Amino acid sequence: MTAAKTTDCPCGSAKSFKACCGPILAGTTPAPTAEALMRARYSAYVKCDVPFLEKSLAPEERHDFDPKQAKEWAETSTWFGLTIHAVKDGGEADETGQVDFSASYEYQGNRQDHRERANFKRIDGAWHYTDGKMRSHDPVVRGPKTGRNDPCPCGSGKKFKKCCG
Repeated sequence: MTAAKTTDCPCGSAKSFKACCGPILAGTTPAPTAEALMRARYSAYVKCDVPFLEKSLAPEERHDFDPKQAKEWAETSTWFGLTIHAVKDGGEADETGQVDFSASYEYQGNRQDHRERANFKRIDGAWHYTDGKMRSHDPVVRGPKTGRNDPCPCGSGKKFKKCCG
C-alpha cells in the first residue's frame, strides 16, 4: 500500500479522509448533501464511529438503534467499498433526498453486497438518514440465513428481527 492510499477516504471519493468524510464525522462540518451524509455514514461503519451513526439518524429512528450491536457488526466486518448508483434531490437547497447505493463487505466469512435506496431529510439545517429500502440487483448475492438476533444486513445497526426481519 502506498502512503497516498492510507489517507484515501473509505467512501471511495478519491479525496483524503481529512478533506472528505473526516470533518463530517468529527462534527466540524455538516454534510452539505444527502450523498455526502451517505458517504460519511459508510465511512463511520469502516471507522467504527457508532456515535456518528446514531447522531446521523433522524430522531424518530433512534429509538431502536443498538449501539453495542452496531459496533460489533462494524468491527467484525471487512469493508470493500461504497458505490453510489444514483442520487435524487438531496442537494444543498433541498429538504429531502434519496441515494441509491451498494456497500460491499464481508461479515462472518461471507462476502455481501448490500444495495439500498436510502432516504434522507434535512432537520434544522442538517441532513439525517430516515430509512431505506433494499433493492434487488443482478446477481443477488446472499450469505447464510440471518438469525433473529443477528445484526440486520441492511446496515441499520438494529437487530434483524426489529428491522428487515
